[in-house]
Amino acid sequence: MPSKSAMKEAILITSGDLRDSANTVCWPAQQELEQKLTACFAKEGVTLKRAFPVDAARGHGFISSQRMGMDVFANIDPEANLVFATAAWQYTHHVLPGMRSHRGPILTVANWSGQWPGLVGLLNLNGSLVKTGTPFSTLWSQSFDDAWFLEKLHAWIATGKVEHDTSHVRALDIKKLPAKPAATGESLAHKLQKKKIILGVFDEGCMGMYNAIVDDEILNPLGFFKERLSQSALVAKMREVREEEAAAALQWLKDRGVRFVLGSDEATQLTERQLLEQCRMYIAATRIADSFGCDAIGIQYQQGLKDMAPASDLVEGLLNNQQRPPVQDESGSRELYPGAPLPHFNEVDECAGVDALVTNWCWTELGLDPSTTLHDLRWGQEFGGEFVWVLQISGAAPANHFTGGYAGAVSERQPAMYFPLGGGTLKGIGKKGSIVWSRVFVEGGKLHVDLGLGSVIELPEEEAARRWQHTTSQWPLVSAVFDGVSRDAMMARHRANHINIAYATDAKQAADALAVKAAMFAHLGVTVHLCGTVPVG
Repeated sequence: MPSKSAMKEAILITSGDLRDSANTVCWPAQQELEQKLTACFAKEGVTLKRAFPVDAARGHGFISSQRMGMDVFANIDPEANLVFATAAWQYTHHVLPGMRSHRGPILTVANWSGQWPGLVGLLNLNGSLVKTGTPFSTLWSQSFDDAWFLEKLHAWIATGKVEHDTSHVRALDIKKLPAKPAATGESLAHKLQKKKIILGVFDEGCMGMYNAIVDDEILNPLGFFKERLSQSALVAKMREVREEEAAAALQWLKDRGVRFVLGSDEATQLTERQLLEQCRMYIAATRIADSFGCDAIGIQYQQGLKDMAPASDLVEGLLNNQQRPPVQDESGSRELYPGAPLPHFNEVDECAGVDALVTNWCWTELGLDPSTTLHDLRWGQEFGGEFVWVLQISGAAPANHFTGGYAGAVSERQPAMYFPLGGGTLKGIGKKGSIVWSRVFVEGGKLHVDLGLGSVIELPEEEAARRWQHTTSQWPLVSAVFDGVSRDAMMARHRANHINIAYATDAKQAADALAVKAAMFAHLGVTVHLCGTVPVG
């Protein structure tokens, strides 16, 4: 029924990519979302009015730069009812300056679809708003006619707020952790703070992800420090890698069964030349990391680098795997980071970098495979009576996380609308097994971490194929279930577009590993939250 509130009008904004090649492709899905959302508001007696017109010449109606966003917000009443809606990946910093100073109620909305990473864009904005301390409400829907969505929308129109059930989250009681894991985690925290950690950051702030930047004042007390590196230095170092070194790395992958989907058209297909350039990047990045004593690195890759070299996705997947092509120093006398991953945090997500290093220390101590990665919390649907998430990331996924390892991996060309110079992904089906999932985030000027348990399940081949068709078929597909956390609870709570996962041998080992990780984080000074069904702490 129509709201009895005084709300008569709400202002709609949306943000897109920096690249019009992506914005124009995603615009039809955004139009459909806006039409449905406008109709929902109209039924409540509220006019949903666009804050700026569609640019017919450019072929879309997205805010496509920070300056444009500031100019749009300059004409919005700071007390207005504000609705942010997205059906595609978006650059949060296009709209964050205006939203940080907005005083009226804010609602963020996305369509429940895997076609474009709209849900990913929503979660990135939400996490960034949490970091800034900006109050907001959030919603999502597939059809925008379901009772759950309409009831929540009615509440926002009536009160300016939407409440979600997040009772699956509880604070860690470190005294309730089992004694042995608690002692192990505490010992590791003390060792890390004594040694100290260097995160190699190849240009900070990828794609406007404000929530992925951790200020030094927050990071340093944990024992983590940044080495600020330049992607131009990475390109320069690539030029020093000899042809035979790159060829040897590529042959190493071929010998282990990686299938490369090759063609001859540089503009649209993956070529051997692109792969050799990626192998040069892999070797160059490892050598730079070693020269600065980095414990982990993050490559921005989406801006600047994409115009200079093929995508870094294959590089990142290799770096995160325990078994990978050996890299020697320039003299050829020493193997770098032998027998272990050099953790890479995709898209320079520093929160994920902290998480990956802590996982690496804990899993190595426990004798588990320390190969880890982040993924986008992309989308999901019910299957077999439970909600199964689709986790995907274009880069960073290690072969040890795939069914069949390297032999089960495929490399396909990154879509040209994102990467004009091509480059291969590292794609596979997530192997069945128990996982620990996590997310480090900034809230209230401090670091927090959400920890939970779950599993990667094996879907029938036809269902996996269907999900790939509804998302990005060139990227890995991980079918995940999070213990004791519903779809809507996850969306309501999660403070980021990214989620970290690492495998354990079984459910018991996963719980033990989570306990060690929780203790280590707590003793580093991170506030720990346990999410869903966690039998410890």
